[in-house]
Amino acid sequence: MSDLKVTLIQADLYWEDIEANLRMFDEKINSIGERTEVVFLPEMFSTGFSMAPERLAQKMDGSAFQWMKKKAAEKNIIITGSLIIEENGKYLNRLIWMLPNGTYGTYDKRHLFGYAGEHEHYEGGDKRLIASVKGWKINLNICYDMRFPVWARNRIVEETGAPAYDVLVYVANWPERRNTAWKTLLRARAIENQCYAIGVNRVGNDGNNIYHSGDTSLIDPMGEIIYEKAHDQDIFTYTLSRERLDEVRKNIPFLKDADAFTILD
Repeated sequence: MSDLKVTLIQADLYWEDIEANLRMFDEKINSIGERTEVVFLPEMFSTGFSMAPERLAQKMDGSAFQWMKKKAAEKNIIITGSLIIEENGKYLNRLIWMLPNGTYGTYDKRHLFGYAGEHEHYEGGDKRLIASVKGWKINLNICYDMRFPVWARNRIVEETGAPAYDVLVYVANWPERRNTAWKTLLRARAIENQCYAIGVNRVGNDGNNIYHSGDTSLIDPMGEIIYEKAHDQDIFTYTLSRERLDEVRKNIPFLKDADAFTILD
């Protein structure tokens, strides 16, 4: 399988201003000066991490979703990030995996951040989303999910003899005051799951005056830091090496020795 070029966008979000954020990300994606294949945006990239879904939620045909669809087609890229979505009378922190042809996958955040009252406003999901592109399997998650390693645990798939996924992603609004956990857990997730790990966070103060230092990162399957950016807005593009991933898994094949388990709701 071939390599995969990805772009991570770390941005200072406009608080609860959907159209301003869409214009901002439109400009940032237009500024990418090289060919890329997948663009990762932060959690709730059109609003910031707001507990006001009654005012901000859009349906799946809303302006933010339509922007993702249009931009993915225009640039011939995959775009992913999470939005506040209303569906069947429920509010969801929903990650959209948007392909250039307009087809898409969704993941509803499983672990809602009780400390901020997220569980009081949003419904949690119960299904993982492992997307495929160019033979790569990408496990997509949202922010607080990072604290729960069982949900992300990689396993050998019996039918193929290969791990379930190759890249583990967290899109986030993770505050600076807990960034030691962010940095530590993201590296741990890469090492224990023998995969690339991507964490895309926002920067700046949100509407509750909570500061986010970003620390958007890309970690290799051995836990080595390929990229880490704090405080400033940034756009980073990198080619994930299939050869590197396969070499690590061949030389240290510990995933086959992992404990079997079942996740119960």
